[in-house]
Amino acid sequence: MSGLKSRGMRTVDVARRAGCSVQQVRNLEHDGVLPPATRTAAGYRIYTEIHLQSALAYRALAAGAGPTEAKKIVRAVHQSPTWHMALALLDAAHARLDAERSQLSQAKQAARAISGEPIEDVRASDAMSISELAAALDVRPSTLRHWHREDLVIPDRDPVRGTRLYTPSQVRDARIVHQLRKAGYRIAPLRALMPEMRCARRSEEVTAALAARDAGIAARSKALLDGAAALSAVLALAAG
Repeated sequence: MSGLKSRGMRTVDVARRAGCSVQQVRNLEHDGVLPPATRTAAGYRIYTEIHLQSALAYRALAAGAGPTEAKKIVRAVHQSPTWHMALALLDAAHARLDAERSQLSQAKQAARAISGEPIEDVRASDAMSISELAAALDVRPSTLRHWHREDLVIPDRDPVRGTRLYTPSQVRDARIVHQLRKAGYRIAPLRALMPEMRCARRSEEVTAALAARDAGIAARSKALLDGAAALSAVLALAAG
């Protein structure tokens, strides 16, 4: 272990092995994600294995939890001798992914529920007022106004009266939101999901959008797993 810790590397060596730029290595050190490097008499940085593993942990964790959370996790390793905060932050990242998986499962159930609804071959004349749509969905008009404010279902305006007017595609959006809300989907995740749903013109495309989201969660989960392995190496080097 001491051999790993004592082996000197240049900034460019760490950058190449971690798959990032030289400037990013310097930035990570500046942000406390890498511990301070020692310097030669001429002022050049000397990095060791703990710097490389910290950079690798950050890269993997950033893919799984985002760069801001990744910095917090790896920085906490170097700031606390017990590492409890780093482990707690890692647990929280896993918990957020688990919550996303649960929400996605609910969305898939909702997608199956709307799969039999006619979402294509509709006529432009089938537009509905807010009261008509509220009655069709058995919700209050205030619910539709709330969905509008949250950018979930964005209606047109009647050119004469200025009231909300829902085109067939917007009625379809409202049906999707209604089913997802009944399935337990929260507003914030829905706000991220609805643009993908809105692009889907058939039930198969809705299913494909959810499958793509599923693949994204799986990739982030794998990245967190890789990041945890690299973080374990950082902990071992810091303790050695």
